[in-house]
Amino acid sequence: MPPTDASTDAGTDPGAGAGPDGEDTLDFRLPDDFASLVAPRDPGPERMPWLGDDLLDRIADWGPSVTPAGVFHLVPVRPERDIAMIGRWMNDPGVSAFWELSGEQGVTEEHVRAQLAGDGRSVPCVGVLEGTPMSYWEVYRADLDPLARHVPVRPHDTGIHLLIGDAGDRGCGLGTTLIRAVADLVLARRPRCARVLAEPDLRNTPSVAAFQGAGFRCVAEVDLPAKRAALMIRDRFPKAPA
Repeated sequence: MPPTDASTDAGTDPGAGAGPDGEDTLDFRLPDDFASLVAPRDPGPERMPWLGDDLLDRIADWGPSVTPAGVFHLVPVRPERDIAMIGRWMNDPGVSAFWELSGEQGVTEEHVRAQLAGDGRSVPCVGVLEGTPMSYWEVYRADLDPLARHVPVRPHDTGIHLLIGDAGDRGCGLGTTLIRAVADLVLARRPRCARVLAEPDLRNTPSVAAFQGAGFRCVAEVDLPAKRAALMIRDRFPKAPA
């Protein structure tokens, strides 16, 4: 059963999903009239509903980020192209200990397809660095997620979970670089979003440090269904030191 955290350059921090009580990003229902408030903005025949055109402001159109490590893209997952690769990453020991999606390919496929079949509040993506797929990301609406039952959230708060697929890419600062790049993209492409959130496991000090290096601050320790987490926040307008 996948947890609710991220795996960064340390390769030891969990990703999004359900806790022991079965909570999942997809079980927090929207009001019946919510769809009328976010009617599609002429998505076009080629666009698929699972790309989250409205709830996450068209991640597929966010474009590249130029980082010190190279040009980075977030590309929404296409199962026929990406599931086998993501499944291999989930079976890496440094990832599986926290994401808990190791095993047959169908385990990962069920987790990913549940998001693709949803209403767009969580969009699974492959991180492509210099043309090479190398990481898995889930960008989600924290204010529409079960996380909102446990921590104070604001409208349009956006959360991120991630893992880096190759163990050789972990522990070298790449996680911090990419977290910063994705947070920058969120704030640039989602003008209504004032904060980017993450909840790494408190035991994973390298992951907490990676988020801090990317401009996040630890505002609280919180008990979530599957872990005790550090609530990390990056503000659009950083707070002045006290």
